[in-house]
Amino acid sequence: MAANTSPDAPLPVGEVSRLIGGWIDRLGAVWVEGQITQLSRRPGAGVVFLTLRDPSYDISVSVTCYRQVFDAVADVVREGSRVVVHAKPEWYAPRGQLSLRAAEIKPVGVGELLARLEQLKKSLAAEGLFAADRKKPLPFLPQLIGLVCGRASAAERDVLENARHRWPAVRFEVRNVPVQGVHAVTQVVQAVKDLDARDDVDVIVVARGGGSVEDLLPFSDEQLVRAVASCRTPVVSAIGHEPDNPLLDYVADLRASTPTDAAKKVVPDVGEEYERVRFLRDRARRSVEGLIDREERGLASALARPSMEDPHRMIDEREQQIAALAERGRRTLGHLLDRAESELTHTHARVVALSPAATLKRGYAVLQKADGHVVRAPDEAAPGDELRARVAEGEFTVRVTEPAANEA
Repeated sequence: MAANTSPDAPLPVGEVSRLIGGWIDRLGAVWVEGQITQLSRRPGAGVVFLTLRDPSYDISVSVTCYRQVFDAVADVVREGSRVVVHAKPEWYAPRGQLSLRAAEIKPVGVGELLARLEQLKKSLAAEGLFAADRKKPLPFLPQLIGLVCGRASAAERDVLENARHRWPAVRFEVRNVPVQGVHAVTQVVQAVKDLDARDDVDVIVVARGGGSVEDLLPFSDEQLVRAVASCRTPVVSAIGHEPDNPLLDYVADLRASTPTDAAKKVVPDVGEEYERVRFLRDRARRSVEGLIDREERGLASALARPSMEDPHRMIDEREQQIAALAERGRRTLGHLLDRAESELTHTHARVVALSPAATLKRGYAVLQKADGHVVRAPDEAAPGDELRARVAEGEFTVRVTEPAANEA
């Protein structure tokens, strides 16, 4: 129940501490899992002090236990070990501190860790964090590589030396962090986030050498897995050796079996690329030379054709044909003109022969009345009529004296 207080009726500090202690005393014993970060075993002391920490959320709580409780697991438990503690919360009123009084401590075995990791793996896979379509491709030649590793570690040396041996111009932005222990998860996560926030970092490599399941446990932490899944920069996991498979391997965009393998996969080999360029250059040269040879053969074949070898030959042949056709046309036209001229001459002769002038030349005359009417019969002229007589050489006037007698 909440205490009834007001500015005029506040509670003393001691009373508040007593009430908190009363509320905590009513809590029952609980099983708590965590990682031992500080362990104090003073010689001759009957109480052992340790700090139990949750590495995923960076929360710690003090734990005390009797010496005989800790001695039962002293051979297998040390700083950094994960344990399960059966303890009751206690409140130390004089200092206002909360702690746990442990009645039993059980180390978390490898089998239990693996079972929990498998359960976490299935849960994260169901969310789609390990899906292949989430994987981002690595750049062909990264200009700046972010490296998260232990300080002066073999993993750092392997990645730097092998990468620079393959491509001497490659640059690294190294973040040295603890790779095991109580602070490993938070510092690795922060290093990954810092590198991902930089626009000039092209790929991030998280590297660590081999170790036990407990040593590699930070790289299966859910907080780290989710941080890598949200990165916009491609992430390469290079943890342990080939058999080691922390959950980071599944969420990373590329998994390398070792730190040395990561260096080989992140940067190309300058010698291999030079050979590839040389091979492609030779292949391109052969292709161009083949194309030129083919075109030269085609050009030679085209030049060997009669029309290209003697380009005026066709014109000369056509000129002869045109001259022959023109001559043929002239002869044909001449024949037609000659025939037309002959026909015209014959026609003209017939016209001349049949014309009135020709008749007049033979001694005939044409008689016409004054009105120009031609006299064709004797009865058309009366005695005394003056007629105009037209002959071949001219005309003259005649007078009718008497009608001519009609021939029987």
